[in-house]
Amino acid sequence: MKEGKEKDARYTNGHLFTTITVSGMTMCFACNKSITAKEALICPTCNVTIHNRCKDTLPNCTKVKQKQQKAALLKNSSSLQSVSLRNKTAIRERPNSAIYPSESFRQTLLGSRRGRPSLSLSKSVSTTNIAGTFNDESPLGIRRILSQSTDSLNMRNRTLSVESLIDEGPDVILNQLMSDFETDGKDFEADSWSLAVDNSYLQQHKMDVMKRQDVIYELIQTEIHHVRTLKIMANMFRKAMLEDLQVDPSTVQKIFPCVDELGQIHQRFLAQLLERRRESLAQDSNKNFVIDRLGDILVNQFSGASAEQLRKVYSEFCSKHTKAVKEYKELLARDKRFQQFIRRMTRSPLLRRHGVPECILLVTQRITKYPVLIERILKNSKDNEGDSEDLSRALKLVKELISSINEEVHACEMNARLWDVYRRLDGRTKVQLPWESRAGVFGKDELLRRKLAHSGCMLWKTAAGRFKDVLVLLLTDVLIFLQEKDQKYTFPTLDKPAVISLQNLIVRDIANQEKGMFLISAAPPEMYEVHAASRDDRNHWMKVIQQTVSLCPSRQEFPLIETEIEASLRKLKDRILQQDRQIAALLEEKVGLFADMLALTGGGEDPAPPPLPPRTLFRSDSAEPSRGEKLMHDAIWEVECLREIFTGTGRDRDQNHAGDTESCPSPGTS
Repeated sequence: MKEGKEKDARYTNGHLFTTITVSGMTMCFACNKSITAKEALICPTCNVTIHNRCKDTLPNCTKVKQKQQKAALLKNSSSLQSVSLRNKTAIRERPNSAIYPSESFRQTLLGSRRGRPSLSLSKSVSTTNIAGTFNDESPLGIRRILSQSTDSLNMRNRTLSVESLIDEGPDVILNQLMSDFETDGKDFEADSWSLAVDNSYLQQHKMDVMKRQDVIYELIQTEIHHVRTLKIMANMFRKAMLEDLQVDPSTVQKIFPCVDELGQIHQRFLAQLLERRRESLAQDSNKNFVIDRLGDILVNQFSGASAEQLRKVYSEFCSKHTKAVKEYKELLARDKRFQQFIRRMTRSPLLRRHGVPECILLVTQRITKYPVLIERILKNSKDNEGDSEDLSRALKLVKELISSINEEVHACEMNARLWDVYRRLDGRTKVQLPWESRAGVFGKDELLRRKLAHSGCMLWKTAAGRFKDVLVLLLTDVLIFLQEKDQKYTFPTLDKPAVISLQNLIVRDIANQEKGMFLISAAPPEMYEVHAASRDDRNHWMKVIQQTVSLCPSRQEFPLIETEIEASLRKLKDRILQQDRQIAALLEEKVGLFADMLALTGGGEDPAPPPLPPRTLFRSDSAEPSRGEKLMHDAIWEVECLREIFTGTGRDRDQNHAGDTESCPSPGTS
C-alpha cells in the first residue's frame, strides 16, 4: 500500500513529481496561490511546481514522452477492467488507477469528448459500482481509499470541460479553424512582393512598380492577418467561453462586441483582393503577379452602404474597447477556470501574441492603417493615372470615415463620462438661479438632458485668493463647477454660483499667466478666474468653450431649467423620434423587399420600368386602382374640416355647423 502511494505521488497525469523544499514566495501553477508549506511537488519534465493537494487538478504533462503516456494508459486500463469485473463481496486492495482513472476508461464510460456536454461523474460512476459493497468490518485503509477515489472523481469532473479543449491542443483547433486560409496564406508567407515572385520576373519591372506592388502585397497580407485575428476571437475564445466554460453570454458579448459583423465585412473585402490577385497572375505562373488596378475595390469598400456599415460597426467596437478590456480583466481575476483556460491557450505559439486584450487592440487599430497604406500606394502610382484617381478618392473616403468614427467614439466617451458624474453627484446638492427669467433650482436631473462637450480638472481662484480644485463640465448651454468629497460630487458653495450660462459668455486669457483665463458671464455679471494644468490645456479649454458658446441654443429653444411638464414633453418627443427611426428602418427594409420582388418578376430581357413618383412608391401594378391614396386624401380633408369647426373665431359654432357640413362633403362623395 505504501509503495503504491509513493508511485502515485511520483507519476500522476504524465508528470514525474519529486518532493522539494520551497519558500513562501513560490506560486502554485494549478491554483495560482502561494505555497505556504515547506514541501511541494515539482515535475522536472515541464518545470511545474504545485501543492501536494493540487496534483489531481493538474492537466496532462505536455512534454512527457509519448511512449511513457501510452504505457501508463494501457496499464491503468487493464487495472480498471480487473476492478470492474471483480466480485462485489471480494475485498482487495485497490490499484492506483481506480483513484485516478485513465483516459481510455473515461472514454469508455462517457464516449467521445468532442461535442459531449459536461457530465457528472458522481452520477454515472458511483463508489458502489467501482468497489462493491463494504460494511463496518471492512478495513479502514480500504474505506479511506474509496473516499479519496470519489473525491478525486468529483474534483476531476470540474475541470473535465476545460481539459476537453486542451487535450487536443490549441494548435490543432486553430489549424482546423484556419484551414480555409491555408491556400491563400501560402501565397503570402514571404515578407514582401519582391521576395514572393521569381527573381527573373522581378528584374522585368521598374523600381516604382516594385515599391507599389510591395505595398499592395502588404495590404493583402495584413488583411489576411486581420481576418485571422477575428476568427481567433470568434471561434477560439468566444466559442470556448460560451460552450465549455459556460460564461454568461452578456459578459462574453461585452468582451467581443460586433465580432461577427466585422468578420463578414473583412472576409468580403479580402475575397475581392485575392480575386484581383488571381486575375493579375502572369501566364503559366501561380506566384508572379502585378496588380495594375486596385483603386476601384478600395472606393467600393469605403463608400456607400459598405462605408456606412464600417462606420456603424467600428464606432460601436472602438467605443466599447475600454469596457471590453476591463470586463476581461475582471473575469480573469474572479474566475479560476477562466484563468486556467487563458493560461493554457496562450502556451500555443500561434496564440502567444493573440491574447484577448491584444486581439481587441489589433481590431481597434486596423481601420487607422488603411490611410497609410493607400497613401503609400498612391505615392508609387504616378505612372498609373487611371488608378491614381481612384486611389485619391479612396484615400479621401477612408479619412472621412475615420473622422466620422472618431466623432462617434468621442460622443460615446463623453456620454459615458456624463453618466459617471451623474451617478456620483449627490442628489441633495442644488444651485439656486434667481437671476434667470424663470427662477428655479439647478439639480442633478438637469445634467442628463444636455450633452457633454469637454471636462477636466482646473483650479478656481476665489475672492479670498485661494485656489479650489474643481471638476469643470462644459455642457450644451452651461459650464458647471463640481467638487469631489468622499467619492461624491457636490456643487461648491462659494461667493459665486457654480453654474454659468454660456449665453454671451466671454473668455479671455490672463496677462503674464500662461495657465490662467477669465470667464466673464453676462447673467449674472460675474468674472471667474480659473487655471489649467498647462498652457496647452488652457488654450484647448478656451478654444472648446468658444466653439460651444457659438453653438449655444437660445433660451426659448432650450430653457436653462425645465419644468415637469416640459420634461414630460421632451421624453415623449424622444420616444416619438425613436419610433420614427424604427418606422424608417422598416420602410427601408420594405423598399428592399419590393426591389427584390421587381428583380425576380421583371425578367432579364424586359426594360426597366420608369421610376415611380415618391408618393406612389408602394402602389401596386394591378389593374384594380389603389384605394390607399384616396383614403389618405379623404382623411386629410376630414381633419381640415374639423380644424375649421373647432378653431374658427368670431363665429357661432352651432350656426356655422350646418354651413361647415355643407362645405365639407362626406369623404365618399365627389
